[in-house]
Amino acid sequence: MASAGTQGWTGPTTLTGLAAGAVALTAFAVTEARYAAAPLMPPRLVRLRPIWAGNVAMLLAGGCFIPMWYFLSLYMQDVLHYGALATGGGFLPHTLVGIAAARLAPAVMERTGARGLIVLSALLAAAGFLWQSSISSDSGYLDGLLGPAIVMSAGMGLLITPITTTVTSGIREQDAGAASGLMNTTRQLGGVVGLAALVTLAAAGDGPALSYRAVFTATAAVCAGAAVMALALPAPRECRDEAVALG
Repeated sequence: MASAGTQGWTGPTTLTGLAAGAVALTAFAVTEARYAAAPLMPPRLVRLRPIWAGNVAMLLAGGCFIPMWYFLSLYMQDVLHYGALATGGGFLPHTLVGIAAARLAPAVMERTGARGLIVLSALLAAAGFLWQSSISSDSGYLDGLLGPAIVMSAGMGLLITPITTTVTSGIREQDAGAASGLMNTTRQLGGVVGLAALVTLAAAGDGPALSYRAVFTATAAVCAGAAVMALALPAPRECRDEAVALG
């Protein structure tokens, strides 16, 4: 997928890589389901609604937040002409707000519930990305990056905790590691796929300003999709009931 930005999604290298990945994933699924005595990822877990719906939400979240660092880094260096140290400093508000929001998430979740917080935080992040899409080649750091950084990083910090809680709610103790590992893998996979897709979108833009606008507008749409996906998640009691029913 890394070659999609230069060769396109229909290029031979891209298609070969995608086909090889699909074959490997299929082989893994068949092996786990039929032949593994102790599956790394028990198939019964994937049938649980908190697991599959939560991982789809995490996939979309990874597709938003991981590419964000890449494109904002490019913007600060290529458009604002920051050096490496200044670019790192430019990410300080993102980091501090994200940490503060993550620490606040459990208290907020007590009031809204996990599903409600996923919806609210994903929509908050989407609003931040939509605001970020208004940047232009003439934008500075204070008027172009700081405000969106606070909003979308707050959404990002609030989002991960309720997804994690939902995915791991009600499952047996011996399955917690597998469920957590799948969720972390899904997040990284979302980042890889999202970055490849957004790089392709940016390359199709007519000039850097339009490219950044297109990228952040698309990211806002993906965040909104995560909010919609949250509606498929069960309440905590339903999570436990499904886990018990499937053993």
